[in-house]
Amino acid sequence: MASVLLLTNSQGASADVLPSLGLLQHHIKVQPLEASVLVDAPFMDIIFIDARREFPAAKSLTRLIATTGSEVPVVVITTEGGLSATNADWGFDDVILDTAGPAEVDARIRVAIGKVQALRIAADPTSGEIKSGDVVIDEKTYTAKLKGRSLDLT
Repeated sequence: MASVLLLTNSQGASADVLPSLGLLQHHIKVQPLEASVLVDAPFMDIIFIDARREFPAAKSLTRLIATTGSEVPVVVITTEGGLSATNADWGFDDVILDTAGPAEVDARIRVAIGKVQALRIAADPTSGEIKSGDVVIDEKTYTAKLKGRSLDLT
């Protein structure tokens, strides 16, 4: 289960914005579509931004998140007609229609979070290492060390 932050100015629940999201087992926190919310926001795995009606606010917020260097993936929720107004300069990671089914919503959450995790692993120089006691095997470079000394395993 993922922790989802849904930013919207809709007065209803998350089911009003993206009905399928309410059918899934993710932890959803709904906040107003305002930049000030991000200052004290708890850690979330993914952020959904409601761009169904308030395009300028959604666009400025996605750009703001992108410029802060946040690693949290941002998904924009829009209508069929709104797709023509979204583009890459918004700075979001994915876009989804408000009519998307539960399987699609869940898959997009998993893929977006998975991409971020893959980037973190790739950036970690010790991610390919297997350690057991004093033995370290580096899968990336196909080397092994015992107490810091390289082993010749030819």
